[in-house]
Order: sequence, then structure tokens, then C-alpha cells
Amino acid sequence: MASPALGRFGLGTASLGNLYEPMSDETAHSVLAAAWDCGIRYFDTAPHYGLGLAERRLGAFLADKPREDYVVSTKVGRLLVPDPAGAGRLDDAHHYAVPAGHRRVWDFSADGVRRGLAASLERLGLDAVDIVYLHDPDEYDLAPALAEGVPAVAALREQGVVNAVGLGSKSTEALLAGARTGMLDLLMIAGRYTLLEQPALDAVLPECRARSAGVVNAAVFNSGLLATPVPSARSRYEYGTVPPAVLAKARAIADVCAAFGTDLPTAALHFSLRDPVVRTVVAGAASAREVRENHERLRSSVPDELWTTLRDKGLTRS
Repeated sequence: MASPALGRFGLGTASLGNLYEPMSDETAHSVLAAAWDCGIRYFDTAPHYGLGLAERRLGAFLADKPREDYVVSTKVGRLLVPDPAGAGRLDDAHHYAVPAGHRRVWDFSADGVRRGLAASLERLGLDAVDIVYLHDPDEYDLAPALAEGVPAVAALREQGVVNAVGLGSKSTEALLAGARTGMLDLLMIAGRYTLLEQPALDAVLPECRARSAGVVNAAVFNSGLLATPVPSARSRYEYGTVPPAVLAKARAIADVCAAFGTDLPTAALHFSLRDPVVRTVVAGAASAREVRENHERLRSSVPDELWTTLRDKGLTRS
């Protein structure tokens, strides 16, 4: 089956799962409504995001939308298992401000993949999703996860359960290994092909071109460091504090962008789409305003000289 049309910009829903801080149902709805009003029709989610909260909120929003009008992807590999002992604390270990009444259990087996997808569909209130990704197999045990998981999701595609299958990770090793199977339609590259750093250029993007696999480029703000015009030491990088050298590089990039009349988030979004193998960029948002700002940033233009200058200064790679 042909991979679904994703559009240039998709909405990631980790924030809707209370990533870092609580979000009200009303705010979550306003984020999704702003995306819809901007013409965004690709929504990416996962059980991992707030222990299912993001999936439930996305499903509630889409309940009255024509099914043929949007594309949804979710992820498999982590089953959510009730954990009554955790209900009295928050899921801080995974950065989500939700009660830890469930725990994540790794399972990339064919049975685990099917059970994980079925649970996601129940939370989403959907009969089917369009795309399913193996989620972070490198955080479990890469070789057995791929040996079991890739054939399992490929079988879902061949049986018509989903339209396309892929792998999502911030590990270039995992992404490259997934691409080399030749069985995946898409790779969701998280933070490894951004304005700040481009390790995916070494082998992952070339392998995708060779295999005719598309790239969904996610985490293009590097956990928030590139999300404001002036990078701050208070920003996050890789879900944690920003190392001084990384902050210095981000600020140097921001200075070059400003010299060309472009703010850093705008350049980050445009850079993430520069390679033709990239089919869409997925970004999250904590407010409706952020959705609208990023939508407008992608509608703007960026001078070609900016990319040349960043490369010549050794701040980016071609």
C-alpha cells in the first residue's frame, strides 16, 4: 500500500501527554484546534506520551472529524501495564506530569506489537491508524527488538492493518539498522538532523535514499534549545540541561540567523526540510500560539546565503 500523504508540517503530541508540566484538557484541545485551523492533518502520538494521555486527548479531538481528512501515527514496543503502587506519584522518571498508575513494559514481539496497537486504538477511539512506528528499540535491546519488531510491523502493513510502517528513534545506530532491513517505509529521526547537529547525514539519510524510505524529521528544536530566537541556559537539550559548548554553538547559529533577518526557530524548521528525502517535519507545541507561530515560520522564506554562511563558518554540514 502507498504511504499516506503527510503534508509539510505535522503535530507531535508529547506535550499533550503533560511532558515536563501539566496541561489542561482545554489547552490540549486548543493546541489541536489551532493545528487543524492551520491546515495540519498529520498527528503523531505514542503510548509513551503521558502513559496514554496524549492518545486519549488526540482521539477526543478527532472524534468529530472525517476519518479520511487526517493521518495518525502511533508507536509500538512499550506496553502499558497497570501499576497500582505507582498511582500516588508522578511519572517523573520519564518527564511526564501524570500519575504513574501504569508502567511501561518493553515488548517488540508480534503479539506485543499487536496488543500495543490494539490498546492505542482503544485510547484513540479509532478503528485504525495510518502509520505505526517501532519506538526507541535501542533503549531496550536493538538486535532482538529489530529481529522481532520489524517483521511484526511489516506484517501489519501487508495485511492491510496500516498503510505504512517505520521506526522512530534518536539513535543513528537504530535508525540505520532499521533502514537497512529494507522493510520500512519511514524513519522518524528524532534530533539527529537539525540545525544544531546533523549526524544522520553520515549514513542514515543516504541509506534512506538508497532504500526509497522517507524521513519524518522530529525534535528539530533539540528539546527546546532552538525553539526561541536567543538560546538560553534554562532551555532543555536531550531532555536535560544544556552543556556549555552546545549552548555556545546554538548562540553562534542564532547570531548568523539574526544577521540575515531570520529568527532561530524559523531557520531550524526550514533546515529540517532541506534534504529531499525528508517528507515532513513534526513539531510539538505547548500552546495554540506556538502552533500558529511555527506554521507561519514555515510559510516564510529563508535566504540561501544563510545556509552557505552557516556551512562556511563550520556551524552546519552539507
